[in-house]
Amino acid sequence: MQVLQVQLEIRPDPTEVGRARRWARSRLAGLGIAADEPLAETLILLVSELVTNAVVHTGHAAVLRLSLPGATAVPPAEAAVPPAAPAAGTVRVEVADGSSRAPVPRCAGSDATGGRGLALVDCLADRWGWSPEGAGKSIWCELDRCARPGQSAAVEYGSGLSAYEGFAFEAV
Repeated sequence: MQVLQVQLEIRPDPTEVGRARRWARSRLAGLGIAADEPLAETLILLVSELVTNAVVHTGHAAVLRLSLPGATAVPPAEAAVPPAAPAAGTVRVEVADGSSRAPVPRCAGSDATGGRGLALVDCLADRWGWSPEGAGKSIWCELDRCARPGQSAAVEYGSGLSAYEGFAFEAV
């Protein structure tokens, strides 16, 4: 199976988050993944959270990378990304930024307007993690296309709610 790897440069501007979501949505549509499918909705939320973290917390430009299985050719307008191909059937979202500061999951208070991004990534992704990249870092997450919602495959850094045991979350 071939994997399409594409990337988008992100300026350190909060309006870039919406542009990143639209761009990712169009890449998924090109693979036949409709915007209203649960997989697409989850991926767009993951893109939004990782790009928001890069833009808000680093003040540096970033690069959003998507690795999408099932593609046979790279569209000419896309920049190729060096191979870090995920397993077949796995979609990988990755954001590289210029800050070397490690991501730290927080537990936000009930009145806080932020601080829940990595908790969402941890809950929604099958796997996530980060690694140094150049002078900065790369934060990534993966979703297995064949996994049922809520069913996690092998666990690396994230594992559902493991990092948040003892904390209560409420969906409103």
